[in-house]
This record gives sequence, C-alpha cells and structure tokens, in this order.
Amino acid sequence: MVELTALTPCNGILPIQTGETTLSEVDPGRITALMPFKGQSADLKTALQAAHGLRFPEPGQATVAEGASCVWTARGQAFLMGPAPDDSLARFASVTDQSDAWTVVLLAGLDAEDVLARLVPIDLRLSVFPEGTAARTLCQHMTVHISRRAEGLQLMAFRSMARTLAHDIGEAMASVAGRRAAG
Repeated sequence: MVELTALTPCNGILPIQTGETTLSEVDPGRITALMPFKGQSADLKTALQAAHGLRFPEPGQATVAEGASCVWTARGQAFLMGPAPDDSLARFASVTDQSDAWTVVLLAGLDAEDVLARLVPIDLRLSVFPEGTAARTLCQHMTVHISRRAEGLQLMAFRSMARTLAHDIGEAMASVAGRRAAG
C-alpha cells in the first residue's frame, strides 16, 4: 500500500539566509477564517475572547495570545491561527478551515524591511508598521497578507504561490545583501 506524506508549501525551498536576513517557513497551526454573521460581531468578539483569549482585530491589526493569534484579513474577516476554533464561535460567525490554502513565511533580520521595500507598495518601517499591525497588499504580482510580529514580518500567500514568493523574496535578499557588502 502506498503511504502518502504531507509536505509543507515551502518544503525543500526554505529556509534562505542571506547576510543577516532569513526567510523561513512558519507552521501557523490551524488557519480558520472567521466572518461574523450580520448583527453578530459583538457576540463573536465576546466568544473569541472567552474561548481563546483574543480580541477580534480591528482593520489593519493583529492580536496575539499564548499559542494563538487573530489577524485581520479583509472587511468583516479575520484568521484565527494556531488552535482549532472553539465550537461556540460557529453560533456567531461563518467558521471555515483555511489551513491547506496558505503558505506562511517569516522574514527576519537586519534587512527585512529593505528587502520588502523592493517588493511591496507599502511602508513597512517599524515606525510606521509596528508590532500588531497587519495589511493586505501585493508582493510583486501576488496578493499577500503581512503582519508585524515580535520576531519579524510574517507573510501569507496562497499555497500555490509558495515557490514564487520564496524566489522573489530570495532575489531581493541577495540584492540588498550585495548593496550592503559593496558599501
């Protein structure tokens, strides 16, 4: 009998380290889309806080608790990342497993912001995009979601774009490291 082994989206292509900057794959745990039913936003917020110790994020924000995070992803939508959602959430929101649809990577190190400045049309400097901030934007031609974490910049892209995402960021990392080395 054939035994299948699940592979992560970036299996065999990450991590990449160039200079003092590293791009690595993140295991976010389960990724669950939460979309409040009409008139149920307040109840969902209360249930999420009670069940997972997380606030439902405001637009452009991410909230973090022990072993879990909730990241704004679109109008009226956030992703619960980490644990399986508590059953109580389904009373107030559409709860959809998105785990297999996304690749999640972390860009960390000295040149992380300079690397992404070559690829995304938003300002990711720490003074403008502090920890707990989230944005939906483009990275080259791909739609991505970026959030600032304590450990660096976390990017989410569709799983089908994992190789392209890693390639584009890797190329930008090499370019920035080359400029730094040249002086």
